[in-house]
Amino acid sequence: MRPFRFERATDAAHAVALRSDDPEARYLAGGTNLVDLMRLGVETPGTLIDVNRIEGQNDIEETDGGGLRIGAAVSNSELAADPRVRERYEVLSQALLNGASGQLRNLATVGGNLLQRTRCAYFQDVTKPCNKREAGRDPAGCPAREGDHHNLAILGNSELCVATHSSDMAVALAALGATVHVHGQAGARTIPIPGFHRLPGDEPERDTLLEPGELITAVELAPPNAATTRQRYRKVRERRSFAFALVSIAAILQLEAGVARDVRIALGGVAHAPWRAARAEDALKGGPVDEDRAARAAEAELEEARPLRDNGYKVELARNLIVSTMLELAG
Repeated sequence: MRPFRFERATDAAHAVALRSDDPEARYLAGGTNLVDLMRLGVETPGTLIDVNRIEGQNDIEETDGGGLRIGAAVSNSELAADPRVRERYEVLSQALLNGASGQLRNLATVGGNLLQRTRCAYFQDVTKPCNKREAGRDPAGCPAREGDHHNLAILGNSELCVATHSSDMAVALAALGATVHVHGQAGARTIPIPGFHRLPGDEPERDTLLEPGELITAVELAPPNAATTRQRYRKVRERRSFAFALVSIAAILQLEAGVARDVRIALGGVAHAPWRAARAEDALKGGPVDEDRAARAAEAELEEARPLRDNGYKVELARNLIVSTMLELAG
């Protein structure tokens, strides 16, 4: 590992100022992704800026109307166990508990989880070309397209990158319609989820819409729609632990007299960003949730899937996961 300078930020403005002094610096919270990438030589920052002790970053606070504001340095374990999260946002608690081992959840933070790199094995191997790692614009710079891609994207991928976003938490936040609070040189602003993460397009090196130096300070959850809302997070993976999702789903369903009044579905493991399944949602709203309508909703969502040679199985897997999860929520 290369030598680096260590700084500890006292507040958000101080952190941003330190980053502006060194554009190659990186913010450090739990470090569960960043430190791994430093060991591999993928990330080589000259400065690490510790943002764990910024006031308010470790708090979970009530907002007006029954929502929650979650500090960016709150650990995944603390968030998953919070009684308010377990009661009002069950899908988020379930996603966090599916995301990693207990040891990693104790270290990993909300902000760091959102910012973990969308990646594949080629991104993490500095001996291989990678458009994401080296900001390339050449389709030949994505060896995954013809190489090992069985666990990579089937939706929203581009010629330049087919990597998948690995966060379970972000999939739940996409279904919940969370808001990310950030602070940068221009001051504070908010970014919605979905919308915070981006698809690769012709800039695969950019995972999010953050401007250079911006720091995540909190994530805000709106009050739940209704007490009758049912929530579920399911994750299909190759082994029980230390495995990213082949396909995952965060689903929220509100039924009134057997009719779907509110439907929210987000998929993980299928795209460069958490994938909000808007077509499936629209197909289910306003009617009963039965096997036929759930199947048609899944088909509508997956019409635009573009699988590669070895990951076409994900289309059927995602279809079955959408159908079975919605039928489970509908009872």
